[in-house]
Amino acid sequence: MKERSFISQFRFKQIILNKTNFMDANSVEILLVEDNSADAELAIRELKKHNMANNLFHVRNGEEALDFIFATGKYADTRNMLYTPKVILLDIQMPKVNGIEVLSKLKSDSRTRNTPVVILTSSKENPDIQKCYDLGANSYIVKPVNFEGFAQAIKNLGFYWLLLNQTPV
Repeated sequence: MKERSFISQFRFKQIILNKTNFMDANSVEILLVEDNSADAELAIRELKKHNMANNLFHVRNGEEALDFIFATGKYADTRNMLYTPKVILLDIQMPKVNGIEVLSKLKSDSRTRNTPVVILTSSKENPDIQKCYDLGANSYIVKPVNFEGFAQAIKNLGFYWLLLNQTPV
């Protein structure tokens, strides 16, 4: 019950932030691509708790992710695609364009090929895991079902990809 109360409070704060958020779209460090609002809110909460969400941007489907990354659609006037996120946290099962299609497009384009993509999904299916690694996923994490496990996974993921990992300049 405590988790639901937090989620309700977070939704209210997120609505306010979305209306007044003037973050430079070119300074995004984490792109979270997640259609499940509860999972997205918990991931954002955990990253904020450890000061890793200052430059986080959340999109709700694969189509919006591709528009953001490639600076097209509603992001054409606000983004320069030369500034890629430090890491993309990508769900697989999403509406419009699924995560596997997003991953395929990212890894087949020379401009985004080196951007780390972490699959963060509920699918434990070996064909999904194999397909993602074949396409160039940098990591595949199955979302833990309990709150504590999910929070710990997000914390560890953030520390590794934002603080420890070195990418080409």
